[in-house]
Amino acid sequence: MEKKIMLGNEAFARGAYEAGVKVISSYPGTPSTEVTETAAGYGDIHVEWAPNEKVGVEVAIGASVGGVRSLSCMKHVGLNVAADPFFTAAYTGVNGGAVILVADDNGCHSSQNEQDSRYYGKSAGVPVLEPSNAQECKDYIKAAYEISEKYDTVVLLRSNTRISHSRGIVEMGERKEVERIPYEKNIKKYVAMPAMARVLHVAQEKRMAQIAADSYDIEVDGIKLNTVEMNDPSIGIITSGICYQYVKEAFPEASVLKMGLINPLPVDLIKEFASKVEKLYIIEEGDPFFEEQLKAAGVEFAGGKEMFTIQGEYSANMIRKAFGKEVAETVAIEDAPGRPPLLCAGCPHKALFYVLNKLKKTVMGDIGCYTLASLPPTSAMDTCLCMGGSIPMAHGFEKATETSDHVAVLGDSTFFHSGITGLINMSYNGAKGTVMILDNRITGMTGHQQNPASGKNAKGEEAPAIDIATLVKACGVKNVVEVDPFELKDVERIIKEETARDELSVIITKRPCALIVKQPGIPYNITDKCKNCKQCMKIGCPCIEIRDGNPYILPERCVGCGLCSRVCPFDAIEITKGKGAE
Repeated sequence: MEKKIMLGNEAFARGAYEAGVKVISSYPGTPSTEVTETAAGYGDIHVEWAPNEKVGVEVAIGASVGGVRSLSCMKHVGLNVAADPFFTAAYTGVNGGAVILVADDNGCHSSQNEQDSRYYGKSAGVPVLEPSNAQECKDYIKAAYEISEKYDTVVLLRSNTRISHSRGIVEMGERKEVERIPYEKNIKKYVAMPAMARVLHVAQEKRMAQIAADSYDIEVDGIKLNTVEMNDPSIGIITSGICYQYVKEAFPEASVLKMGLINPLPVDLIKEFASKVEKLYIIEEGDPFFEEQLKAAGVEFAGGKEMFTIQGEYSANMIRKAFGKEVAETVAIEDAPGRPPLLCAGCPHKALFYVLNKLKKTVMGDIGCYTLASLPPTSAMDTCLCMGGSIPMAHGFEKATETSDHVAVLGDSTFFHSGITGLINMSYNGAKGTVMILDNRITGMTGHQQNPASGKNAKGEEAPAIDIATLVKACGVKNVVEVDPFELKDVERIIKEETARDELSVIITKRPCALIVKQPGIPYNITDKCKNCKQCMKIGCPCIEIRDGNPYILPERCVGCGLCSRVCPFDAIEITKGKGAE
């Protein structure tokens, strides 16, 4: 068999392909995005970017009811959005296999919170699988479909940043063409109204009990999901996922119970393992998911969360230190030079937030690249709660303060994700605020995925482009203005006018992301006209720094967007003549 080095996310996609998946509908969210992007390269699968995770799961469940294997991928906070269909699909079960892949972000590398998605599986009552390396990413997603169809259940496949974004050797297999299971009308199964739901709940509990009873013996293609590695009996460790790798590095001599099927817990297997070791420990990232259940089951152990932490990621050194072992030497991260998070050179959002800061507007922010505008030097964002939260928060802020001199800011993809309903709410309830939709023609934060306004689908094919202005007007908004954010005087004038209105208005800034449209590339430089007012420093451009007390443009970084020249009050910034800015 051919072997390749793959990201965990690429291996997930490969596993879905080999499992015969026919439909994938997802919303991009780090650290899950590459699963769907990679799958889009396989011609045998219909792959799409949904407007949000709820829609993605609903599409996947619809495809399952239609009799084919389906997948929906998201990050942990995306599962919050998809929780409504997810919980009810746990009752109805499946026809074709249905898998929901969720990637948690321990350590908040690219998220507004840390969240342990294992609890979603337990609360909804579905089996949860968790791989520990790239090969298992491929194998476990294939196993998930076998479990899904065998037990008539949705399966939650849990990853995290380290599993999704680390690489490993993966053995390739052939695609298994799975024949579509004919759809048969079954109102009692698929219509989750109260009378049916009560019966479905009983059936769901029975299948989870059966999975728990079978958990020790469940294997797919010869792969056991829960395995015992008996070594030194003086210490036994219960673990799963990426923590298994840390445990094996820190304690190669220890006996280990590695769980791949983490919900329902194989309690009998755990008790049997506990009886064979002198001291039992539980090592798990995130919340005490295993620990709480095992305490309730009467399993005694020597250590768990009190030795570690709920926050952030673990490591082999953390485990060594917790057990009083010698810590391996590493390069101290604090000794590395810092790189402050900044918007890219040429980013269209820089100009807007420069103006918002200048006008001292209160800004209800949202999730996207532009969230970085909350940091110095612009510091032009007051709140950031969740996807689409900016518009309802601005509405609530208006009702609380009885003022409308503030704005809600969100991107084009975020607007389609969950901003439309908030705008309808403002329109319907007579709001007086101003909403700003930053249309940069792409989903920028997660790596340039297409969205309903970009004119292309997940496979890069031509698709209808939704006109945001027309959609906004259809929501009942009378005052809609479009502007290029680099036209600073126009932007300032429009913001002043629209926030002064006694009714709802929407400003749409239209300029493509600097990374999807070729920039001029001719650097600017600061001439001797400079009065050292440092106005150019206020845009937060990574190409400008202070040298010897004066602003200096780094020619090797400058993309030639010219925003700095537009903010300079003394016309001291010009396109470089010849090579370099010296």
